[in-house]
Amino acid sequence: MAIDLTDYESGLALDDVTAVDDYGDALKAAQKRLARAHFAHIVHGKTAIMVFEGWDAAGKGGIIRRMTAEWDPRYFAVHPIGAPTKEELERHFLWRFWQKLPGKRDIAVFDRSWYGRVLVERIEGYASEIEWRRGYDEINEFESQQVDRGTTMIKIFLHATQKSQDKRLADRLDTPSKRWKLTAEDFRNREKRGEYWDAYHDMFKETDTRWAPWAVFDGNNKKPARIAVLNHIAEQLEANVPATFPEADAELIHLAEKAFGYEVED
Repeated sequence: MAIDLTDYESGLALDDVTAVDDYGDALKAAQKRLARAHFAHIVHGKTAIMVFEGWDAAGKGGIIRRMTAEWDPRYFAVHPIGAPTKEELERHFLWRFWQKLPGKRDIAVFDRSWYGRVLVERIEGYASEIEWRRGYDEINEFESQQVDRGTTMIKIFLHATQKSQDKRLADRLDTPSKRWKLTAEDFRNREKRGEYWDAYHDMFKETDTRWAPWAVFDGNNKKPARIAVLNHIAEQLEANVPATFPEADAELIHLAEKAFGYEVED
């Protein structure tokens, strides 16, 4: 079924996504669930990649901060993706992302991603039409390679209407501690909303694959959207780790026996 962003514009209520009617309680529950999932992910030596895309001011950063709040910082990295450097421009567009792929027990979180090839690079003319159209297949193959090696791939898209986006941009301007987030680029992108809409439609059509599907969320009401996304991510992580813990390593048991007379319990 094709993804239509107009299906994600009603503005979720908290009771749409959780049985708990208090945001604080729902957030704590989601974060504890994520912490358990992350711990199991580490214990079982799993690997995961998370991609966050969406409109400017749709709430990606807020979700990422809350998602990682109780995670062990040694086993995850957040990569905010901006314009490529001169060195990166001289190579294939996926080169810079290969450098950031996670190893065993790690999670890589991409705030923006390789989808820039078929979004901003397409719209701003940084890639030729041949290049960005070829990008769909290159992205699908890249993601397939990661999944084939056992990596959990989670792709999140946050949708916000023009009205919601404008209110958030104005709020940033009105809040001294948030003004740093607002740039001229936000307004340039706003002027090209129609072009981005078409590019997102094509992106979903070409890259919503069986092995790396998109999960789209209504971000017009930030708090319920956060809870919905956090629980979705926890569910995806949980689905890819065993429910039981591994047996104790035989060599470690032997060392413990020699060191302090450890005996295996029945």
